[in-house]
Amino acid sequence: MRTALAISAIAMEVAMILLILGLTDGLVGESTRRQRGIGTDILIRPSTSSSALTSGAVGIEESMVDEIEKLPGVKMAVGTVFSMSSGINTVTGVDIEKLSRMAGDLGYLAGGPFEGPYETVIDEYYAKQNNLSVGGTLNLLNRDFKVTGIIGAGKASRIFVPIKTKQKLTRSEGQLSQVYVQLDDPDQAMAFSEELKTIYPDNRIYTMEEFISMFTSQTRGMVDEFVSVIVGIAIAVGLIVVLISMYTAVLDRTREIGILKSLGASPGYIVNIFLTETAILTVVGLALGIGIAYLAEFALENRFPLLTVSILQSHLIRVTLIALIGSAAGALYPSLKAARQDPIEALAYE
Repeated sequence: MRTALAISAIAMEVAMILLILGLTDGLVGESTRRQRGIGTDILIRPSTSSSALTSGAVGIEESMVDEIEKLPGVKMAVGTVFSMSSGINTVTGVDIEKLSRMAGDLGYLAGGPFEGPYETVIDEYYAKQNNLSVGGTLNLLNRDFKVTGIIGAGKASRIFVPIKTKQKLTRSEGQLSQVYVQLDDPDQAMAFSEELKTIYPDNRIYTMEEFISMFTSQTRGMVDEFVSVIVGIAIAVGLIVVLISMYTAVLDRTREIGILKSLGASPGYIVNIFLTETAILTVVGLALGIGIAYLAEFALENRFPLLTVSILQSHLIRVTLIALIGSAAGALYPSLKAARQDPIEALAYE
């Protein structure tokens, strides 16, 4: 029973750490893929968007889209109005046909683009999560929208509505949250962004590489402390369980330790016995924990499609080192206690 509990504790520690790390990298990676998925080279945001994580603010005149498209080297520009809805998902108002041309096809899995004012296009994960299909109804912005199309994931947002409807419902007529700019030559993105900064000094202008780097950095900065706390708790639990388990093992084997010492076993030999046992328990717990983490990843992504879990090789290496070091630390005191036992007292223990 003691062995089973120790292995279970290590397995839970490993699975918890892997899932926390996997969820963090998965969510950041999915957001990054959606930003890259529309094929834009430059992003323009209003001056009020002080960070990559600030969303929903309007402040760009809609006329800027036509002005930018007239500049030499610009292939097209697309304006959007977006706001947060239902957690981390955004409702994006956009000219869906124009966005499709910029992205090189949105990849409709069912249905097609919206035509009426109260129609919506959603991505496959959002549809699966909310059990929606073409023809279904989705309540957005306190209005019912008919689902006309379902697209593949990774195209800027999970929910799209007509831009005029979004502007009307949010009282932001003639205003945009951001503008995507696609160039004839993507290699000129840095130089062109500098040119745009002189034309529109009151706006925040980034190449997509700059924006994604900033978004990733700010997102990780927000979650790193949380992840560290959760990982620390998991390590502490694993260490305490191993310590209690091995301490109990020492008490249970007092007589056996006395016999070994009376036969000439050195303190190092005794310590090695318990550390070897701990290593075996840790390896078994690691294997079980990794298996649990992959099963949980499969279950989460099927039950909650909007959650993306990415268990990377670097995570496996990290959690292996954590488990081995934590278990060794937990077993050290009981092992040293066993090594210091007097053989006469140990033999007379019972």
